[in-house]
Amino acid sequence: MTQFDFMGKAKFFGLISFVLFLGSILSLVLLGLRPGIDFTGGFQLTLLYPAGVSVDSQTVRTQVEKALSEVGSKASFYLQRISAERAVEGAGQANLEGIVITVRTTEEAVVEKLRQAFVHPENPSIPQPFEYSVTTIGAQISREIVNRAWQAILVALAGMLVYIAIRFRLRYGIAAILALVHDVVLTLGVFSVFRLEINLPVIAALLTVVGYSINDTIIVFDRIRENLRLIKKASLWEVINRSVNQTLTRTINTSSTTLLPIVVLLIVAGIALREFTVAMACGVIFGTYSSIFIASPILYAWTRAAERLRAR
Repeated sequence: MTQFDFMGKAKFFGLISFVLFLGSILSLVLLGLRPGIDFTGGFQLTLLYPAGVSVDSQTVRTQVEKALSEVGSKASFYLQRISAERAVEGAGQANLEGIVITVRTTEEAVVEKLRQAFVHPENPSIPQPFEYSVTTIGAQISREIVNRAWQAILVALAGMLVYIAIRFRLRYGIAAILALVHDVVLTLGVFSVFRLEINLPVIAALLTVVGYSINDTIIVFDRIRENLRLIKKASLWEVINRSVNQTLTRTINTSSTTLLPIVVLLIVAGIALREFTVAMACGVIFGTYSSIFIASPILYAWTRAAERLRAR
């Protein structure tokens, strides 16, 4: 068992967390988040080409900008490279490379103009695709997705608060929820600073992270409660320090084994699951950090404040 003085360093790490938290809030206010097509509405034009057919990204970008200008649309767009396998007549399964053009507008004129520009291109530098598809998400569906996403997050937080308040005490629940808010805000801050998209997989990752973080915090809190019964003569400061040290190996092992496949997925999946894996990685790192340096000091400060209030 390690003997690191976690509570003695609580102010130092608390200051770091405060700076990061404040920076994340400022970034969210000044820069905002970059919502994906799931939340804004729009369409995706997927173009697949035989492997080896080169389609320059700059050429595609120029073609998209030209098509948008011809219909008078200033809709934002972004490009994404993909790869896929399809059954090709006479060749069995063949590798295809493609581009996904995501445009934040549902104007039918824009959809048709882009389809014509790439499916029947006038530009000779853009070959005809082997296969294409158009996926549209309406504004009404987007609003419903946003509402349901927020409802899911709020219900999850409320359920966890009630469970911890019943299982432990209310102060434990408040400390755990504040640590969760810290984790989520810092993760969103990363997305805001690096202009990563918020989409449905990211919401799923955030909910997963909330569950992971609360699980790690409950492990520490359970050991604190157990030690409070076993070591009655020790101060709360000593009990928290001892409890965090006792669970540290388990925390590091769990976090490492969870983070390893996430890093592998980030490398292998590439841009397709980039936002999801970044959210998961940030959540595991921040969740591990907060269960040690945020939740336990908040519990200590709350308990000491309650004792001083009763003494008065």
